[in-house]
Amino acid sequence: MPNWVSDAIRKIEADYQRSADTHLFKLPIPSLDGIDIYLKDESTHPTGSLKHRLARSLFLYALCNGKLHEGSTVVEASSGSTAVSEAYFAQILGLPFIAVVPRSTAQSKIDKIALFGGKCHFVDSAPQMHDAATNLATDIGGYFMDQFLYAERATDWRGNNNIAESIFSQMASEPHPVPHTIVMSAGTGGTSATLGRFIRYKGHGTQLVVVDPEHSVFYDSYQSGDTTLTADCSSRIEGIGRPKVEKSFQPDIIDRMLKIPDAASVATIHWLERLIGRKAGPSTGTNLWGTLKIAQEMVERCQKGSIVSLMCDSGERYLDTYYNLDWVAEKFGDIQPYHETLKIWSKRG
Repeated sequence: MPNWVSDAIRKIEADYQRSADTHLFKLPIPSLDGIDIYLKDESTHPTGSLKHRLARSLFLYALCNGKLHEGSTVVEASSGSTAVSEAYFAQILGLPFIAVVPRSTAQSKIDKIALFGGKCHFVDSAPQMHDAATNLATDIGGYFMDQFLYAERATDWRGNNNIAESIFSQMASEPHPVPHTIVMSAGTGGTSATLGRFIRYKGHGTQLVVVDPEHSVFYDSYQSGDTTLTADCSSRIEGIGRPKVEKSFQPDIIDRMLKIPDAASVATIHWLERLIGRKAGPSTGTNLWGTLKIAQEMVERCQKGSIVSLMCDSGERYLDTYYNLDWVAEKFGDIQPYHETLKIWSKRG
């Protein structure tokens, strides 16, 4: 193995050893009798999101497959969080990094990419990202990391401290240690693939429910079996939902999918802030609305158990958007009906 590659792998592993695992916390919802809801807080990674795990795996995958060399320019198609995390690892390795992002990407994420030494190449919408990244990498002789292709294969789903192994380890001493359900949204589909494979590998009786926002084709593809579906518009829930069925999306290991209204996702992160005093990103709202729906079904069936989902990133990145009431009203209309649903439902016994 070339000295630079072995040194690069050592640097990434050293960064991993300096990092603690993320916290799994229980939501305080007293009205749920015998049903416990947990969120795994991925916002505490060094780059502030779940995508830190993916970026680490993608870099190791590229290095071990001989795709990255000293001086390689790394190119990625990303709406923000993956690009922030990849910029971080590129900086550790001393590699130039260019993120292909939609113009609508939150300014805070663009600033973070720059903070870690990365640059942005802007496109008008999410459907344009992949082709633009492919062309850019070809033009400059760089390497297209392609999270949407490699996410499901870059992570060791059997263990090695992946997110699934971490969740089940942290749940071991809880009243219901094997979750009834794990709820996850799909961006690349890589995390849901890791969760689903690990559940089956370990023989757990946990169902995997994947939630999808509006203007995304994952749900419709899952329902119809048509993997050629495409959409002309971008997801309004930043970081999740795709206009085409990505290669990393693995429907065969998903037990159920739910389509979540975008306004419900936004209302849910505001509700969560009142509940725990912390802001979460919009994809967390999608996850949590789906989680509450599963909890409601369990209540109606007199079932007990635990449900685990993810807090994918912090809401501090979205103060000018999803936490700006004028912006929310312009983009999503009236979200008050969902606030009322959350208020009424959370008081049910």
